[in-house]
Amino acid sequence: MSEQLTLSAETRERAGKGASRAMRRTGRVPAVIYGDRQEPLAIHVEEKALMKMLNTGFFMNSVVMVDVGGAANRTLPKDVQFHPVTERPLHVDFLRISEHAKVTVGVPVRFTNEDASPGLKRGGVLNVVRHELELTCDASEMPDEVVIDLAGLDIGDSIHISAVSLPKGTKSVIEDRDFTIATVVAPSGVKAEAAEAAEAAAAAEGIEEVEPGEVPTVGEEEAAPEGEAEA
Repeated sequence: MSEQLTLSAETRERAGKGASRAMRRTGRVPAVIYGDRQEPLAIHVEEKALMKMLNTGFFMNSVVMVDVGGAANRTLPKDVQFHPVTERPLHVDFLRISEHAKVTVGVPVRFTNEDASPGLKRGGVLNVVRHELELTCDASEMPDEVVIDLAGLDIGDSIHISAVSLPKGTKSVIEDRDFTIATVVAPSGVKAEAAEAAEAAAAAEGIEEVEPGEVPTVGEEEAAPEGEAEA
C-alpha cells in the first residue's frame, strides 16, 4: 500500500500571476485543494518539502494529508505543473477525498524474474507497452506498484491484463478489452537475418531452373510470317 504523506500549507490571500510569481521567489509553490462537494481552497506549500515528496517516485499515487492551519485535508495529487526550462514546480492541484473513496490512480508496473525468461536469455527484448496501469481502488489502500512475473516467457509471447494478478481491492479502469502490457520480441539483428532469408527464398522461387546450354522458353514458338518462302 502507498505511504501516506503529510504536507504543511498556508492559505493564499491573493490570487493572480503576479502574486504567484512573488510567492515562488520566496520558495513557496501555489496550490489548490478542491472536490468532495466543498469550496476550493487556495493554498501555498514549501517548495523544498514538495520536491522531497516528488522525488520519492510515488507522490502522484499517494494519499497526501495537507495540513492547513491545523486542519487536515485528505487529498490525492492530481496535477503538478513544472517550469519548461528550470523544471521547478509552478502549481499543484490536490483532490479532496474521503477516507474510503473510490479513486483512479496510475500504478507503475515492475517486472521480475528476467533470468527465468527463456526468450530474454536467448537475447530477446522486453517491449513494454504500458509502464503503468490505470486502476480503481479504495483511497486507503492504494498500491505502490503492480508486479509482473516474466518466468517462462519466450520470444513472441505477450502479457495481457487478464494474466496479471492485481492487488487486492483493485480493478482495471479498462474492462472492455484484454489489452497488452508487454511483449518479448526478437532482437533487431535476428529480425534482419530472418527478413533477408525470406527475401532470398522468395527470389529463388521466382526463377525457373534451366539445364546447362538450354535456352529458357518464354512463350509459344512464333509462326513464320505469311508469304515467306521455304528454303
